[in-house]
Amino acid sequence: MKLYLLIISLFCCSFIQAQHSVSGKVTDSNMQPIPGANVRVAGDSAGTTSDADGNFKLDTAAKLPFTLEVTMVGYQKQSLSISSNAQKVSVSLESEETKLNEIVVSASRTPERILESPVTIERMGLKDIKATSSATFYEGLENMKEVHFNTGSLNFKSINTRGFATIANNRFMQLVDGMDNSSPALNFVLGNLVGLSDLDVASVELLPGASSALYGAGAFNGILFMNSKSPFVYQGISFYGKYGQTSQEVAGTNDYYDFGVRAAHKFNDYVAGKANFTFMKATEWIAADTRSMSGGTIGHENNPNYDGLNTYGDEVTNFIPNVGPVSRTGYREQDLNDNKVENVKADFSLHVKPWKNDFEVILQHKVGIGNTTYQGANRYRLENFIMQQSKIEFKNKNFFLRGYMTTEDAGDSYDMRFAAWNVNRAAKSDAGWYRDYVTAYLQSQIGLGFTGTQAAQYARNFADNNVTAVPNLGDNPLNLAPSGLPRFQVGTPEYNNALARIVQDPDFTKGAKFIDQSRIYHSDLNYNFKDQIKFAEFQLGGSYRQYSLDSEGSIFTDYDGAINYTEIGAYVQMQKKVLNDRLKLTGSVRYDKSEFFNGFVSPRVSLVYAAGANKNHVFRTSFQTGFRNPTTQDLFIGLDLGPFALIGSQEDNPSRYSETLPTSAAGIALGQPAEVTFSGLDAYTRPAFTDPSIKLFAVTQNTADLKLADKPSYVKPEQVKAFELGYKTVLENGLSFDINGYYNIYNDFLSTSRLVIPYYGVAQENLPLSDLAVQAIRNRDVRTFQVYSNSSTEIKSLGFGAGVSKKVYKDFELGINYNHAQFEFDQERDPSFIAGFNTPKHRVKASLGNEKLFKNFGFNINARWSSEYLWQSSFADGTIPEVTVFDAQINYSIPAIKSVIKLSGSNIGADDYLQVIGAGRIGQLYLISWTINP
Repeated sequence: MKLYLLIISLFCCSFIQAQHSVSGKVTDSNMQPIPGANVRVAGDSAGTTSDADGNFKLDTAAKLPFTLEVTMVGYQKQSLSISSNAQKVSVSLESEETKLNEIVVSASRTPERILESPVTIERMGLKDIKATSSATFYEGLENMKEVHFNTGSLNFKSINTRGFATIANNRFMQLVDGMDNSSPALNFVLGNLVGLSDLDVASVELLPGASSALYGAGAFNGILFMNSKSPFVYQGISFYGKYGQTSQEVAGTNDYYDFGVRAAHKFNDYVAGKANFTFMKATEWIAADTRSMSGGTIGHENNPNYDGLNTYGDEVTNFIPNVGPVSRTGYREQDLNDNKVENVKADFSLHVKPWKNDFEVILQHKVGIGNTTYQGANRYRLENFIMQQSKIEFKNKNFFLRGYMTTEDAGDSYDMRFAAWNVNRAAKSDAGWYRDYVTAYLQSQIGLGFTGTQAAQYARNFADNNVTAVPNLGDNPLNLAPSGLPRFQVGTPEYNNALARIVQDPDFTKGAKFIDQSRIYHSDLNYNFKDQIKFAEFQLGGSYRQYSLDSEGSIFTDYDGAINYTEIGAYVQMQKKVLNDRLKLTGSVRYDKSEFFNGFVSPRVSLVYAAGANKNHVFRTSFQTGFRNPTTQDLFIGLDLGPFALIGSQEDNPSRYSETLPTSAAGIALGQPAEVTFSGLDAYTRPAFTDPSIKLFAVTQNTADLKLADKPSYVKPEQVKAFELGYKTVLENGLSFDINGYYNIYNDFLSTSRLVIPYYGVAQENLPLSDLAVQAIRNRDVRTFQVYSNSSTEIKSLGFGAGVSKKVYKDFELGINYNHAQFEFDQERDPSFIAGFNTPKHRVKASLGNEKLFKNFGFNINARWSSEYLWQSSFADGTIPEVTVFDAQINYSIPAIKSVIKLSGSNIGADDYLQVIGAGRIGQLYLISWTINP
C-alpha cells in the first residue's frame, strides 16, 4: 500500500511539473508572422512549431526558469528566458546574413547545416521563392548556381547539372515529397508538370553531382528535392493569380494565365489535411527554325531536297536518276498543333499523428494534366497527357517507410513528324507524288524547254497541286494526269479533317498517335539509429522498384502485353564527428541490382573539416562511384521514326522488331525487289556504314570516305568515379563564399550510334562506284538504325564553381557566381560516339535584391550569361549562341489582407534566344501577380 501511494504521489508530482506552459507569437523584422518556426526548451525534448499566424503554445515539465530557443531556416536563432508559468512572449527573428547556415537534409539523409554538407548543395527556401523574379519557383531554379536549363517548351524545362543532358535528361532525378516524378515510360522528369504549386513549396534542395551511393541509379548527375508544406504547420486558404503576356517574334504577343489555391486545415492534434489546385494556360514558344537539316539552301525553290528543321513531311526523300535527291513538301510545326500550352495540377493529402508525437502517417495523391511539346528523336505534341502518383508513408524523426505508384496516360499525344507525313499521304501517296514529279520534270524539259531549276519548280507545283500555271499557256499546259488529290492547304476543311483523323490513329503507317499507359511501383525505407547507437550516426535503408511498360507496341516492343521488370537496392551510412567536432567523417555504400544486369556497389567517402576559432572555414572532399542502369527506352524501344528506327538493346528486344520498306524506282530498275524487310537484329548482325561517312560520301562521291561501323553490343550499366573538393566560409562582415571543383571519369558511357545498312549489296570499305551497296546509297535505298550502346572510350568531365554573396548596403544583398564545365574523350577510339554534353563552358549569374527596400516594398534583379556551345541530340545538332538574360521583379506587401502584389519580367528588353536546337526561341514574359498567404 505504501508503494502504491508512493507511485501515485510521484505521478502527481510529475503531472504538476508538466503544467508549465509558455505561449507567444513569432514574427520577422517587419512584424509579419513566421509559420513553421521551431520552438523548444534548451536541453529538453519538449518542442513545437508556430502555426500559420506565427502563434505557438508549448507545455513542458522543465523546471523554472528555463531557456526557450526559437529557430527558423533563414533566420538567426533567438533565445529567451522563461521565469513564470503561462508566460506569454513575442519573438522577433532577424534574417540570417548568409544562407550557408541553413539546414539541409538531402546530402546525408539527416539534418545538417549547409555549411557542413559533405557535397555541393544548393537550397531555395520560402524567402527565395517569394523573391524569385521568374514566373514560378521552378523556373527560378535557373538562377541557382550549378543549374542550366534546357527549355523545350514554355512549360517544359529540363534541369541540367554537370552536362551530358538533352531535354530528356535521364541522368537527373527529381523527388517531390520523396516520390520520383520521372515519367515511367520515358524515364526523365517532365519539368514541373506533376510537381508542386508555388503555394505549397516549403523548400527545394539540389545536389548537382553523383548521388548514387544514397539514392540509386537515377541520381547519376544530380538530384532535386522539392518538399511541400505540412498542413499541421501551414494552415488556411492561400491563393495566387497571375496574368501577363508573352512576346515572341514568331508567335507575337499572347496572354498568359496562371492561378492556384491551397487549402489546409489542422482538425486537431492528430489529423490534418490539405488540397492544392493550379491551372496555367499560355501560348507556346513556337519552333520555326527554317534551316535545312540536310544541308544546302533554305526552301525548295533552290534546294529540291530541302528538309527544314521545324518543317515535317520533307524528311520523305527519293533519289531520281539524272535529277538527284528530292524531298516532298512539308508542313510547318506551328500548323500541326494549336501552339497552346496548359497545365492542371491537383494534389490531396491526409496527415495523421495517431499518438500525438512526431510519428506521422501520410496518404497522398497527385495528378498532373498537360499540353506541351516534347523533343526526343522527333518532335512530339503531348495533348491531355496525364500523370498520377499515389503514396502512403510512415515516418518520424528517425525513419520513413513509403510506397507509391506512378501512372501515366499519353492521352491524345502524337508525333508531329508522322502527322505531317500522313497528311501528305492522305492526299497523295509517296509513290504517286514522285511519279507526278518525275513525269512533270521530264515533260517540262522536253515539251517546254525548261532548265533544270525551272523543271524542278514546275514538277513540285504539279506534284503538290495537280496544276501549274505557265505564262501564256494556262494551267497544266502539258495536260498531265495527276496521281491523287492536290496537297491539303493549311486551314482548309480537308487539312483539318485529315489532321484530326491522323492524330487519333496509332498505326504510324497512316496515323501519328502514340499510346502509353506505363507505370512504376516503388517503395523505400530508411532508419537512423542515432538514438540507439551513440558511437556514430548509422543509417540503413533500401528500395524496390517495378516497371510495367504498356504502349501496345506503339513505343516499345510490347506487342503481346506489358513488359515488367524490377530493380532493388540497399545502403548503409556512418557519420561521426571527431577532433572537438571539427572533423566530420561520412562513409556510405549502396548495392543495386537490376533484373537484367549484375549487381553494382556504389561507395562514397567524404571528409568535412571546420577550421577557424568559430569553425566558419569549412573544407570538404569526397569520392564516390556511381552507376546508371539503361533506361526503359535503352532496353525496350522499337520505334520507326522515319529517317531512322530506334532499337532497344535488351538482349531479347531486337528480334521482336520488324519493318517492311519500299525500294526506290532506281533500285527496282536494277532488278531489286519492290520491298525489303528488316529486323531489329539486323542492326546488331549485318555489316553497316557509319552515319557520318554516309553524309560525307553524299558530298564527295568518294567511296574511300565510306567507313564500316563497329558492330554494337548489348548495353550494360554506365559507371562514374566522382571526385569533389569544396570550401565554404561565413566571415564576420557577412561575406559568404563557396567554391567547389569536380572531376568525373565515365566508363561504359551510355550513348547512341547510328548505323546505315544498304537494302542490297553488302557494306564494305573501298568499294567501287559500281558496287550494289554503293548504288543503294546513291539511290537512298538504305536503312538507318539508332541503337543504344556503351562507348569503348573513357570520358572525363571536369568543372568548378564559385559563389559569393554579401549585404553591400543596409539590406541590399548582392550575389554572383561562376561555373565552368568541360569534357574530354578520345574520338579516334570511338569514331561514332556523340557526347551530347550540351552545356556552356562558361556561365555567370548575378543577383541584387532587397526585401525591405522601403516599407512593404522589395525587389530582386537576376542576370545570366553563358558562352556559346555545341548542341547534339538525336533530333538535330547545332551551335547555341552566347546569351545574356535579365529578369526582375518588384513586390509590395499588404499585411492587412496578408497579400503580396508582384510585377515581374523575364528576358527583359532582349531578343528571343535559343537553348535547344529544334525548340522554339525563348521570348519575353511580363507578369502581375497577387498572392494571399495567411
